[in-house]
Amino acid sequence: MKVCIAEKPSVAREIAEILGATQPKKGYIEGNGYQVTWTYGHLCTLKEPQEYTESWKRWSLSALPMIPPRFSIKLISNPTYEQQFEIIKGLMQNAEMVINCGDAGQEGELIQRWVMLKAGCKCPVYRLWISSLTEESIREGFKSLKDQNDYNRLYEAGLSRAIGDWLLGMNATRLYTLRYGQNKQVLSIGRVQTPTLALIVNRQAEIDNFKSEAYWELKTIYRDTTFSATKGKFSSKEEGMRFLETIRLSDFTITDVSEKKGKEYAPRLFDLTSLQVECNKKHAFTADDTLKLIQSLYEKKVTTYPRVDTTFLSDDIYPKVPNILKGLTDYITFTEPLLTSKLRKDKRVFDNAKVTDHHAIIPTGVAPRSLTENEKKVYDMIARRFIAAFYPDCEVATTTILGKAAKVEFKTTGKQIIKPGWRVIFGNEQKNNDNEEEDNNEHILPTFIKSESGPHQPSLAEKWTQPPKPYTEATLLRAMETAGKLVDNDELRDALKENGIGRPSTRAAIIETLFKRNYIRKERKNLYPTATGTELIGTIQDELLKSAELTGLWEKKLRQIEKGTYKAPQFLEELKQLVQQIVQNVLSDQRGRTITIEKEKTEEKKTKTTKTNPKRASKPVGKTTKATASATALTPNKPLLLCPVCHKGTILRGKNAYGCSEYKNGCNFRMDYATYGKDLSNEELYKVIQSMKK
Repeated sequence: MKVCIAEKPSVAREIAEILGATQPKKGYIEGNGYQVTWTYGHLCTLKEPQEYTESWKRWSLSALPMIPPRFSIKLISNPTYEQQFEIIKGLMQNAEMVINCGDAGQEGELIQRWVMLKAGCKCPVYRLWISSLTEESIREGFKSLKDQNDYNRLYEAGLSRAIGDWLLGMNATRLYTLRYGQNKQVLSIGRVQTPTLALIVNRQAEIDNFKSEAYWELKTIYRDTTFSATKGKFSSKEEGMRFLETIRLSDFTITDVSEKKGKEYAPRLFDLTSLQVECNKKHAFTADDTLKLIQSLYEKKVTTYPRVDTTFLSDDIYPKVPNILKGLTDYITFTEPLLTSKLRKDKRVFDNAKVTDHHAIIPTGVAPRSLTENEKKVYDMIARRFIAAFYPDCEVATTTILGKAAKVEFKTTGKQIIKPGWRVIFGNEQKNNDNEEEDNNEHILPTFIKSESGPHQPSLAEKWTQPPKPYTEATLLRAMETAGKLVDNDELRDALKENGIGRPSTRAAIIETLFKRNYIRKERKNLYPTATGTELIGTIQDELLKSAELTGLWEKKLRQIEKGTYKAPQFLEELKQLVQQIVQNVLSDQRGRTITIEKEKTEEKKTKTTKTNPKRASKPVGKTTKATASATALTPNKPLLLCPVCHKGTILRGKNAYGCSEYKNGCNFRMDYATYGKDLSNEELYKVIQSMKK
């Protein structure tokens, strides 16, 4: 029998049907010479510290660092997993060959390899490597099965990642918890989560330390068109007023009119990160929401493999494009014009050099059925991007008008779309809807003639410099992708991806972990660090633990292991030395610091507490001190509002006023009931706070 092992029961059923295996058995499906079985994602994991040596069971600084001489795996303790593993083990012992049908990626390879290793698989193993779950793709995949050994480097990279995360996570978490934690609360440290947290903490520090400065802009209105002084900003009002008085009595004269024609290219196809970014901006989906939605679309056969970091297609996809377009029946208005002539093949879309294991996320051409509303939104974004890739470029004309008043030069720019090209696919949506400067330039100017002159309306406007914006999930994902370097240029972003922190498939989970650990909180779309998160980053002295750029170098080495240009043992040896150095540095730290622990309070816990002890449910969330014990949280079953002054504490309802939980540490935020009212809801209070900021 040929034993096929898939990563999920649903995928196993799809494969079994295509192979002609129709007899359901306990834990597998049999027929036509095949036995198709499955895992439930990870069945195995690396052993816990105490399973290597009994002395590591107790958390102790003297036991650190914990570095096993050899790493081992174990079954995850779960009756369902254990039962399914025994079935898999029995099938493999009698198999003539095993076909690994796990997800075609690093994590999928690791999951299946560990199961086969634990089961003692001795027969030949082959790999099914596919980019979609359509019948055509699965059939093609089985016709061209690969030797398992072709993916050994992929496995080595996945194993190195897992061992590296164990070494750093287990040791640093125990180290910082024992050295700096309070009340035995765990301080979680991770190879990717800690530098990601540092990005958010450092951004908040930039905001808190930002000093807004005034500047003045000189503008004038001529023929209902606003012109800006080319000199730029004035640092003093007096200087700006001198220029204003100079031009006030002079006519405005057009000195130059120029028009430059150009092209705008269609937006790139989606990789996972860009899809998560766009879904967060457009629909406010979290990174984790988007990953779950695109995974579901993949399993429903309507989109290709999602965990990818390329925006390109390989050349072998080009002949399949017409059939994919024909399958997009809901978009026939847009696809029909494409199918009447030869499709364009653009290097910005098709580039074998930019594709490794998988290509960009595209539709499969299978008609979408039974999609949820949110799945429809994600599918629509993917389908429109795919169609737009084969449309003509958008032709534009950029007009620049220069003018002068009393020798002071002015300028305005406008853009006119001559031929919309791919833009018709998106209607009124902008190519880059977060680029305000680009959007502001997209207006049609009246016709100006060089040397024309006339009256104008000059003005001097006071402006204030603005602090950096807090991260959103969209901007945080981009920062993770480029190791903290926020760039808009696609080509530059591609170059930085190699040093990004985390992988596309894990970044959503990292952000969710930071929420779970209560290191960060969300206000609307913005992400803010909690007191625990801020103090943790402030306590960590080892730059390698918290630097996005340095952590990006580790990620680069993992990718090099995958490519065969770097050795896994060397990577792990470097990590062992790093862990030893971190332990030594922390143990020699004489600062006597401790870290505030803000306890997480989930909705489920709140509901349960409210039912059993209503009085306890009204106490503030976070650290509870004598100072805050008498205050009550705002709305017990809703997220608390972040203090607008210190950005650390949460707003509480005191005896006579709303206040901040951090007032003992110096925060002076206060809103007395006499002025603002005692019974404001979270929403009403939020509006009041926002109005105070203006």
